[in-house]
Amino acid sequence: MLCCPECSKTCSRSDTAPKRTWRHLDTMQFTTEIQAAVPRSKCLTCGVKTTSVPWAGKHSRFTLMFEAFGIRVLQSAANVSRAAELLGLSWDSVHSLIERAVHRGIDRRSLDSVHHVGMDEKSLGKGHDYVSVMTDIDHRRVLEVTEGRTIAAADELWQALDENQREDVESVSMDMWQAFMTSGEKNAPNAEIVHDKFHISKYLGDAVDKVRRQEHRELKAEGDDRLTGLRQMLLYNEENLNEDQQIDLHILQKSDLRTGRAWALKENFRHFWDSDGEVAGKRFFDGWYGWAMRSRLEPIKRVARMLKAHLPGLMSYFNHHVTNALSEGFNSKIQSIKSAARGFRSFKNYRLRILFYCGKLDLNPIIPSH
Repeated sequence: MLCCPECSKTCSRSDTAPKRTWRHLDTMQFTTEIQAAVPRSKCLTCGVKTTSVPWAGKHSRFTLMFEAFGIRVLQSAANVSRAAELLGLSWDSVHSLIERAVHRGIDRRSLDSVHHVGMDEKSLGKGHDYVSVMTDIDHRRVLEVTEGRTIAAADELWQALDENQREDVESVSMDMWQAFMTSGEKNAPNAEIVHDKFHISKYLGDAVDKVRRQEHRELKAEGDDRLTGLRQMLLYNEENLNEDQQIDLHILQKSDLRTGRAWALKENFRHFWDSDGEVAGKRFFDGWYGWAMRSRLEPIKRVARMLKAHLPGLMSYFNHHVTNALSEGFNSKIQSIKSAARGFRSFKNYRLRILFYCGKLDLNPIIPSH
């Protein structure tokens, strides 16, 4: 008598499946394989099925011990190709190992205490191909990745959580991308949208650079190269500048250049996040906004108008004090994954790699003790 692998009922034996091979851990540097002809059960409910084996998972060509070892190699190697070389496997075999590990990890993970999430975008390939990424800020992990950055793509991200879990989400940190905002309001009705300080800093940095480029062209036409080589310096926070850059900045601040005024507006807005609550934050913003609108710097004024239009999302920061710093950190890690793979032609493979390396999943198979 056998046990049906589908319903676990006792049933009779049908026949024996063709001999199969499983890759096992090497023995004294020699490739080791397990070969067996596995019996097939004849279940009245499920029909004829190949029975399970204790040393490997369903449909796997590796033993459980080899899978666990392969996962450790993949997590340690510089890239998947290098891991494949160390394991003596083809790229397809290693990809299969990753896919099984991620599916196993997703089935096991707990999502019952997700209260603060982040939503961000990341490029998939060249041009305007993007993926949307949802992170669990509290547990520092990627929850899901979807193709595109539309409302439908954002809605798909939220499907990682069931309805009750979505109702428990208290805040969603994001850029001012309308698709993310619309989806967040629809799928997480109890959550406040928090506009992320890192994206706002980037908007202001880009505005300063636009002012610099226009003014640099005007000065160059007059033979004045005072702004040459200052682009990167103006994007840094003041405390991150070296001694030479500090001197250049001091000279710029003493000048009457528009770029210096734009930089001062950008740098001053950082104090908004240090405000003591919503009332103080609103008071600071009103003062800064008036300064920005009187600056006669159109790129800065455009950002100021955008921030005012999304002011509730800025004010909600003082209720939750969350940012997308985690997403920004994952963006660096995801870029490393992408660079190591020399890009991805398939979104499916991109998603699997991100979840494998950034999902904090329990990837290892359960090896039965004897």
